Amino acid sequence: MEAVRTCVGCRTRAPRHDLLRVVAHDSQLVIDERGSLPGRGAWVHETSECMDAALRRHAFVRALRVSGPLDTQTIEKRLNGYGHKVNGSK
Repeated sequence: MEAVRTCVGCRTRAPRHDLLRVVAHDSQLVIDERGSLPGRGAWVHETSECMDAALRRHAFVRALRVSGPLDTQTIEKRLNGYGHKVNGSK
């Protein structure tokens, strides 16, 4: 049986391998490539639509149970590398 997670952006369920795991480390969002970093993780589709929705709704802050804003530069760089725009990026 395959693990299923919920995307914090679009709130749909998807197999774990279709989503990106993100953790908070020193008030910065970090992509957990191997799924082995310690702490709570949030899962999101690797699309600009889901990422924008998650950022707009402050879903990462809620899902990761952190206080204050999170630095999203690492995720924006990753998505921009695939040709997507995130949160008003150029």
